[in-house]
Amino acid sequence: QVQLVESGGGLVQAGGSLRLSCAASGRTFSTYAMVGWFRQVPGKERESVAAITWSGGSTYYADSVKGRFTISRDNVKNTVYLQMNSLKPEDTAVYYCASAPMRGGQYDYWGQGTQVTVSS
Repeated sequence: QVQLVESGGGLVQAGGSLRLSCAASGRTFSTYAMVGWFRQVPGKERESVAAITWSGGSTYYADSVKGRFTISRDNVKNTVYLQMNSLKPEDTAVYYCASAPMRGGQYDYWGQGTQVTVSS
């Protein structure tokens, strides 16, 4: 099994930056794994924010965060990061990381989430 632990959330003013981390333990990500960041606001559906392939580092972003967020990985540390710049109040949510065994596969391991709050 894979355990995912997010960190780095907090309170920031609009226009500020945060970097989220998703550390994996228990088992390393497989070569073909996909790791994604999601966010959810109470009462709304969970939204995919960004994703990265573990092997080649291909990245994907939601239109709402393109140009502001950057997803990256550190294969040695088995960690995925989400650098969030130019934050907006509408970015406020609980952010989760999750892993899928391959691109297009179901995300089957999830972290506990970290709160990001952006004040106006």
